Amino acid sequence: MADPSFDVVSKVDRQEVDNALNQAAKELGTRFDFRGTGAKVSWTGEEAITFEAETEERCAAAIEVFKEKLVKRNISQKAFDIGDPALSGKVHRVTGSLVQGISSEKAKEIAKKIRDEGPKGVQAQIQGDQLRVSGKKKDHLQDVISLLKGADFGIALQFTNYR
Repeated sequence: MADPSFDVVSKVDRQEVDNALNQAAKELGTRFDFRGTGAKVSWTGEEAITFEAETEERCAAAIEVFKEKLVKRNISQKAFDIGDPALSGKVHRVTGSLVQGISSEKAKEIAKKIRDEGPKGVQAQIQGDQLRVSGKKKDHLQDVISLLKGADFGIALQFTNYR
């Protein structure tokens, strides 16, 4: 029988993000403090979201509304990366993107943490944009999961394929 293992991934359910975006757009249209500010939020491409408003403060407030909707849908704030504000004419525009996958640098950092601080007999292999962690005992794998949950790598981590 094969050793127990699990995968460490950084993926976001796009449908949940779409639902959060639609809820935020609806709230921006109905809230009194956003009336007349031209505040709106929309998809721009597959993984990018644009926030627009007439003032920079209203644009920042629209981003906060969207973040609240993400939290209510159990999506980590680390899964959303916000760019720099840009002024085009009279409209302030901020573009944010969803963070999908684990970069090779982050994967190496996670694997090093498992190797240094994790239980003996646990290995982490980088497989594209995810890590496969395997070991002799399931208890050791659960220790690795709690170790990774306690650490901050700057990205949202999920643990899948636990077997």
